Amino acid sequence: MDIDTKRLKIIALTPSQLPKLVNNISKLERELDCSYQGQVIKGIFKKIILNQSLKVKEKDNDYLWLTFWLIIRKEDKVVVGTIDFKDIPNINEEVEIGYGLGESHKNHGYMTEAVEAFCAWGKQHKEVEYIISETESDNFPSQRVLQKCGFIEYYRDETIWWKL
Repeated sequence: MDIDTKRLKIIALTPSQLPKLVNNISKLERELDCSYQGQVIKGIFKKIILNQSLKVKEKDNDYLWLTFWLIIRKEDKVVVGTIDFKDIPNINEEVEIGYGLGESHKNHGYMTEAVEAFCAWGKQHKEVEYIISETESDNFPSQRVLQKCGFIEYYRDETIWWKL
């Protein structure tokens, strides 16, 4: 499954591809004919991917809601970042989005373009009424992306919650 924008191709990693993002990225690059330059896969990000890999195995019919999607620049097949839904839509018809870019790919509008397209794809599903996102209070670039994509702030404590 993939989503196309003007400059980007957003590709869902299959259940067999997702673990390669952590365990064998060079094999994944060859398989998808791309070059990974997204956010560094270590620490908490690595744990999140591994946890999602387990969820994908348990619920492989819902893998598009659970897997990571690569954000690939069309012109040179460089993976600039990743985007994902963190789980299947909940009973309130909400699904949470997460995303990240490699350092050298920030401030080029890639994430705004990806979030807009990804949310449009999510909203096509009858089980999704709202797309939500959480940002750190001081993560102004991420907040700007959400605002540009039409999200509004609906709750604030240590973090800020947004809804589209």
